Amino acid sequence: MVMDSQITFASVDGMAEGIPADVNESIIKLLSEWAEVKTPLESFYRNRDQQNTTEGMKRGLAIFIQFLFWSNEEPILGAKPITTNNLIIKPFNLEERLSFVIARPNLFHSYRQLSELMIEQEKLYAKKMALKKASKPIG
Repeated sequence: MVMDSQITFASVDGMAEGIPADVNESIIKLLSEWAEVKTPLESFYRNRDQQNTTEGMKRGLAIFIQFLFWSNEEPILGAKPITTNNLIIKPFNLEERLSFVIARPNLFHSYRQLSELMIEQEKLYAKKMALKKASKPIG
């Protein structure tokens, strides 16, 4: 159980460090990539294909972590522990849920949690963007 809002997460293949120049465009690409990862993952779980399940979940976790940080306009800092204290928009009980997924990526329940985390973060990001757009002066 994570108590200090820190999650130790070893380097994941394909997870970009820092923050992209065009965050919105990068997030659109991440969401598209998640859609490409999600469908095969469902099949892997259904067929109990643990090898591909593990690889797919690692990729899915990398996508989610990038989305989480970039939607908060925060950089990803290499192999350091993931700290979520400074993140403004994040799903409810993020630390506990993400710790569960990281600890048990081969469970179908972990896949469901990751899917729900993606959906919740996408909604929070859309709300943030709508509020940002509404607060811009007209003209």
